[in-house]
Amino acid sequence: MSPAPTGPRPRVAIAHDYLTQRGGAERVVLAMARAFPDARIHTTLYDPDATYPEFADHDVVTSPLNRVGPLRRDHRVALPFLAPAASRMAVDADVVLVSSSGWAHGFRHTGRSLVYCYSPARWLYQTDTYLGGAPHRSPRGLALLALRPVLRRWDLRAARASTRYLAISRVVQGRIRATYGLESQVVPAPHSMDPSAPQEQVPELADWAEGGFHLVVSRLLPYKNVDVVVEAVRGTSHRLVVVGAGPGRDALLATRPDNVRLVSGLSDAQIRWVYAHSRVLVAPSIEDYGLSPLEAAAFGRPSLTLRAGGYLDTVVEGVTGLHVDSPDPLLVRAGLDEVEAHPFDPDVLRAHAATFSEAGFAARLRSEVDALLADG
Repeated sequence: MSPAPTGPRPRVAIAHDYLTQRGGAERVVLAMARAFPDARIHTTLYDPDATYPEFADHDVVTSPLNRVGPLRRDHRVALPFLAPAASRMAVDADVVLVSSSGWAHGFRHTGRSLVYCYSPARWLYQTDTYLGGAPHRSPRGLALLALRPVLRRWDLRAARASTRYLAISRVVQGRIRATYGLESQVVPAPHSMDPSAPQEQVPELADWAEGGFHLVVSRLLPYKNVDVVVEAVRGTSHRLVVVGAGPGRDALLATRPDNVRLVSGLSDAQIRWVYAHSRVLVAPSIEDYGLSPLEAAAFGRPSLTLRAGGYLDTVVEGVTGLHVDSPDPLLVRAGLDEVEAHPFDPDVLRAHAATFSEAGFAARLRSEVDALLADG
């Protein structure tokens, strides 16, 4: 038997764009932190009240931007300042595990970097889609168009200075190749839903618990197409619950029919309750990765998703869900009827979700870190 390795363990740090919201990327960062419990987390902005409370258990290092309250509360307002702030972030570690969709890959570091990429920055390379079309019609869109040439040059330098790239999905792997000219390996993100964990009822939905409801779990941004699902159920007997927050919240509240309810700020226990009482997850958005269908599948619930992007990696058509070909209310309405009539097997759904485990994700990351150090 070989002797156990001696000497200090390699120092691993984690870098992330900003911790100012609750979403799939932030859940991945928590999974990274559990895989490397000694790792310090570096980020430009951190709002403990707006993101997952588990981050309070970790050592989080922020940029000077974090002292400015309005920027901390809305990272979109910080757009003109994020590239300079990222360039000044200094991370001292043997390996930096970079969780990035546009900024953290630009942090300076003393060791090697392993970039886990959710997508090359949407606002730089898919601007129209990200802003919901016609970016020249809004002050924010005009500002982004003005900054885009400089930010693209900064972004390309940051990407090519990184040691190795991992892609969250096949579609992102293709974007990394097309945008940066870099090859990457696909490492699917885990889901973190435990159906056996405690649940807490959501009071606003208690009267809908019996019989269940269709479910959307999404940030309320234009490209998420939440409005499409709302229109799909308008005038029908379907009950729809939207879990999410974002710039589109007020418009959704003002136009939703009575069979649509919007909730946000739920605890993990309440999220589990919502999934457990759902019938179908609906996700007709343009996604880099299909995380929410895995969360629904963990509870034995099928999904109706767009036939595109990351959903092609996480949804097995006819087995764990069905697809629609475009985000059109009539197609979504027909798709909902088809999903309801399809004989999905909850046990097969749960087994599928189990193949995207956090334990497997952690083992893959540790293997990638070891390989990076061995190459050095």
